[in-house]
Amino acid sequence: MTTTTERPDTAAATARPARGPGSARDGWIRRAPLLPALIFAIIVTQLPFLVTIYYSLQSWNLVRPGSQSFVGLDNYATVFTDSQFRGVALNSVVLTVGAVIFAMILGLLFALLLDRQFFGRGFVRTLLITPFLITPVASALLWKTVLFDPTYGLINFVLSPFGAGNTDWVSSYPLTSVMIALVWQWTPFMMLLTLAGLQSQPADVLEAARVDGAGSFAIFREVTIPHLRRFIELGVVLGAIYLVNTFDTIYMMTQGGPGTASANLPFYIYQRAFLGFDIGQSAAMGVVVVVATIIVSTFALRLIFRSFSGAEEAS
Repeated sequence: MTTTTERPDTAAATARPARGPGSARDGWIRRAPLLPALIFAIIVTQLPFLVTIYYSLQSWNLVRPGSQSFVGLDNYATVFTDSQFRGVALNSVVLTVGAVIFAMILGLLFALLLDRQFFGRGFVRTLLITPFLITPVASALLWKTVLFDPTYGLINFVLSPFGAGNTDWVSSYPLTSVMIALVWQWTPFMMLLTLAGLQSQPADVLEAARVDGAGSFAIFREVTIPHLRRFIELGVVLGAIYLVNTFDTIYMMTQGGPGTASANLPFYIYQRAFLGFDIGQSAAMGVVVVVATIIVSTFALRLIFRSFSGAEEAS
């Protein structure tokens, strides 16, 4: 009796579906409805970025007619040796990291509160979501004029019995004031994400932990926090991507001052471009910020996608 063995490459070839002109055409047919959106995205985002790169290679000040000239990478060298740019970059990191961390901590605490049954839970949830629905400009004006005002502000009114009722919060602590306003606005977003994670916990796992004698804190530490990890990571990355571009809150509350004490990178670039009229250096700063943001966000998003895919495979 004779036996025939099929070669591995032949078996793999027969197992794979044939990809001919028809399959390629079907693929293009499926992608065709997305082409207008792709073309629009390229026109709106990539073409201005290419123009910005071109301007970053020029020395051009709008108040000096005829000053435009090609200088190569000189603007980038100036950016990296600019002490104000480094200080503003540090402000951006402190503002973004501080606001995201405090907003996530408060959001987690509020989510734990809303994850249990109590009278009026729907009303409380609506009140806690409200700050996220207020426009950033209105939120900044609310904090500047109603709460932080040195004469009529509610914070000084509450602290006046303790001898701290004459503080000009925005002028004395500009970066902290902006951070508090951002934390107030973004805490509801973090709360909604972590609340979704809390309500997606498997009930049988929690019940098994209670049957085994685990207390509430042990369950939170060993079961809830690992389950919430990917939700927390997603909230941190999305919050950081949005907060690093904060402009309106700083503009309405501090104008970046005093000096550049509360300015972040978007606001500083705005100052150099539209107040200093230095198109070349401001364009170089914009390119540096975009490249750095893409690198950091790509790394963070890969970690999140890996976390979610690992969780799906485990389930």
